[in-house]
Amino acid sequence: MNRNLWLLAFSQGLFLTNNVTFIAINGLVGWSIAPLGWMATLPVVGYVVGGALSTGMVAKYQKKYGRKKSFQLGLLVGMMSAALCAYAAYAQQFWLLVAATVVAGYYNANASLYRFAAAELTQPAYKEKAVSLVMAGGLLGAILGPNLAQWTKSLFSVPFVGAYVALVFIALLSMLVITRIEFPNLPTDENKASNTDLGRSLPEILQQPAFIVAALASSLGYGVMNLLMAATPLAMQTCGLSFSDTALVLEWHVIGMFAPGFFTGHLIKKFGVLPIMGVGVLLNFACIAIALSGQDLHQYLIALFLLGLGWNFLFTGGTTLAMTTYQAAEKDRAQGAINFITFAVLAFTSFASGAMVTTQGWSILNQFSIVPVFVTGLSIIWLAKQQPKPHNRVS
Repeated sequence: MNRNLWLLAFSQGLFLTNNVTFIAINGLVGWSIAPLGWMATLPVVGYVVGGALSTGMVAKYQKKYGRKKSFQLGLLVGMMSAALCAYAAYAQQFWLLVAATVVAGYYNANASLYRFAAAELTQPAYKEKAVSLVMAGGLLGAILGPNLAQWTKSLFSVPFVGAYVALVFIALLSMLVITRIEFPNLPTDENKASNTDLGRSLPEILQQPAFIVAALASSLGYGVMNLLMAATPLAMQTCGLSFSDTALVLEWHVIGMFAPGFFTGHLIKKFGVLPIMGVGVLLNFACIAIALSGQDLHQYLIALFLLGLGWNFLFTGGTTLAMTTYQAAEKDRAQGAINFITFAVLAFTSFASGAMVTTQGWSILNQFSIVPVFVTGLSIIWLAKQQPKPHNRVS
């Protein structure tokens, strides 16, 4: 870990503070002002739809302006969109809130590249650990996000307006941190021309078995996590549990997501990427089993914690595996593609989450999530059989 990585890990923590706060309050704010109950999580859907729509633009700006300027632009959008969310919640304007979260999706898509940027701030032999440790910065979001929502819930006359206002200052702080990070220089015009000649087309990159599995694990692993996490505040409210209980569950969920970052990279180096991803699948199955056993506070707490652990193993593993499938000249198109796939799945699961939990209930939602977890497990087994054993390890 060098200075740049520590600062990027801090930025990741601030980014996750934004995300966790959005997850904690968007559905509840939506529930209070939506025309129909099933629309409650549309502000959550808007955030990931905006991310999906922004991936191409983000990849273009990253290539043209470099990491620092592009990340700063994302944070500027994050500040403005949080302010617009605050106004929409205060004015009880549901569709304006949805539109504001769509705009905020640009920040989501931009900051989602922090994990890839981490690999560029260290030597190639340590890229797995760099990705894992920067993602561990999300622990800040685990602690700050739910508590920020709780502390600022009643700051204004309309609940949660204060949380959106606080996110404006969180994004401003993150922008100041990003200015202190020294990212690699953009390639010269001569190098750009050379890279264009060497780089493969996107269809060629997408056809690789390792890329297919990396995209599946990242998108479906994130999708299942989002499906259950986005529904949790609504499900717990329906059960009569308090918002402080919800904040506690989300806090431990996000701790589960990012605490393993201190050792996931080491485990991948030692045991190989596919076995670690397989453990992530098993943890997701364990989460679903606990969630189906009942809806008391301790069952939400344990299930969501296991869900976070499973997400970490799948998402870190998928990111690490993806980095073996493209060259430096191809990184923008490959990273843009995997982010687009992930956000597209997130958009569907965000909508399905609210619609299913409000019409079918928590148990049906968990039963539905078994299918993508099973598909992810099959894809990992398929890739393991495609590759000789030594290639299962990422060097």
